[in-house]
Amino acid sequence: MLHHFRRATIAAILVATVVFLLWLLPRILNPTPPDADERDRDQKWVNTSPYWLDRQACRWLGVCGVHHLRYDPARLPDHSDERVDIRLEMFKSLVLGWSEERTFVQKSGMSTWETAPMQRDTRPSRREIDVTVAPKILDDIPDFVYAHAPLVHIYSGEEFLPSDIAEHIRHMNPLVGGVPVNVSQPLSLDNLGTLNQINGTVFLSSKDDVETRPEWLHSHSGVPVPFDDNDDPQEGEDEDAGWRDQPKQPNDGTRWWDADKDHPPNRIVEPKKFSGIQRGSRQIRSSFGAQAPLVVDGGDEGNKPHPSGYSKGPAVLILVDKGAGILDAFWFYFYSYNLGQTVLRMRFGNHVGDWEHCMTRFEHGVPKAMYLSEHAGGKAYAWQALEKRAQKGDKPARPVIYSAVGSHAMYASSGMHPYVLPFEMLKDITDKGPLWDPTLNNYAYWYDYEAGWAEEKNPTGQNRTSLAPASSNPDAPTSWFHFKGYWGDDVLPLSDKRQWRLFGEYHYTDGPLGPVFKKLDRNKVCQNERCTILESIEAGKKSTWYS
Repeated sequence: MLHHFRRATIAAILVATVVFLLWLLPRILNPTPPDADERDRDQKWVNTSPYWLDRQACRWLGVCGVHHLRYDPARLPDHSDERVDIRLEMFKSLVLGWSEERTFVQKSGMSTWETAPMQRDTRPSRREIDVTVAPKILDDIPDFVYAHAPLVHIYSGEEFLPSDIAEHIRHMNPLVGGVPVNVSQPLSLDNLGTLNQINGTVFLSSKDDVETRPEWLHSHSGVPVPFDDNDDPQEGEDEDAGWRDQPKQPNDGTRWWDADKDHPPNRIVEPKKFSGIQRGSRQIRSSFGAQAPLVVDGGDEGNKPHPSGYSKGPAVLILVDKGAGILDAFWFYFYSYNLGQTVLRMRFGNHVGDWEHCMTRFEHGVPKAMYLSEHAGGKAYAWQALEKRAQKGDKPARPVIYSAVGSHAMYASSGMHPYVLPFEMLKDITDKGPLWDPTLNNYAYWYDYEAGWAEEKNPTGQNRTSLAPASSNPDAPTSWFHFKGYWGDDVLPLSDKRQWRLFGEYHYTDGPLGPVFKKLDRNKVCQNERCTILESIEAGKKSTWYS
């Protein structure tokens, strides 16, 4: 009898230990713990299951909707492998040079390019009083922004490719609380922002069941035309010359890592007088210090864009002037679908709509660092640490970054990138797939974040002038930028047969918020306040954005 009691006690302890671990692990592994409101929403989500056992297993064991588990392939077997032919007859040309009217804001204060305190004068500005006043901005895109624009390696087996935001919203219906919203006209980039007038949080919900994998979800026509990836040096070429001869960091006392309009670096210079930049030319110093070895590119001579790397899915370029020569160039990449990663053949993290971005911080036209978005965070790298691709002629080398398969998270190298779960159970994968050049097709804008702050005080949301198109696309729509809702479905309820959650990870999560929520007014290079500028790609491999 005592023997059976002892065995039962041991079994009970083991079961209790397993239950405790199942309860504890999601809380330990979550890099962004939920607040009280999120816990309340989670309780309501669990209650959507019609089954008592499912609800209890979800609460106590962290396993929700296990009866819904099934294989979730990237593409259905009856989809054709053919790709739509990409026409290359039209490209966006590069806009060169600074405007003669351009002057940076000159304000007192000491700062650095790496961290910018967001403190402002307490006196109301004209923009705060009258938000209809258009900010004085430069319409042209400075030549150094395109000259140092990133090249993005799409994963070779990627099934969900760069998409056009205009095409995406044609397949969306606005929902609030799961109830469709009546709209007077079809959604477009010109009227998307009017949805902000609706009470409640708006989710753009797919008109199609995404598990049927409609073609617009894949955006196969968005596959970039690949570059010729010949990494071997040409005959008679010194393969080390590209990185050995990089200019050294100037010892000029400037501090670029902490910058905004109220706390600019301590050197004030007009852009047209910048050392190393000549208006209307390609004489631009690219970086300082040593950098990763360069890959030789067979690009065209002069300023004509190389046709390789064009995608029908346009990127979005948003420039933010921090004053005194500090300029943040945000490149946003949109995909209509985020395919989550698998653990033990179970897929987690699917959602409709996917915004990713990188940001290059320039000081006086010289790139200093780049931030790469990665899930709910990201990493920042010093410019000299990034992999570069050389261009022919006197064009500066351009950084090369990598988009992970399915999730499209941005990385500085190819290979496996584990995150959140231990033992590399959950990981992103990147490789040297088709190389995407976002300069060849993009929506380009200037954003004044001070005007944006003033607009938030205007309850009507009318007369928004904080975002202005660049001269390369003067008629580009701006209403979409101000949309405050989500670019995909809400988290599917537990009652939906497509939904499950194991150990805190959902099969279907909610869609993303748009670029206006990505801290375009950030003072540091990173999107969050805790920001370390990594000095090498190897350092990035050994760290995570949440550690």
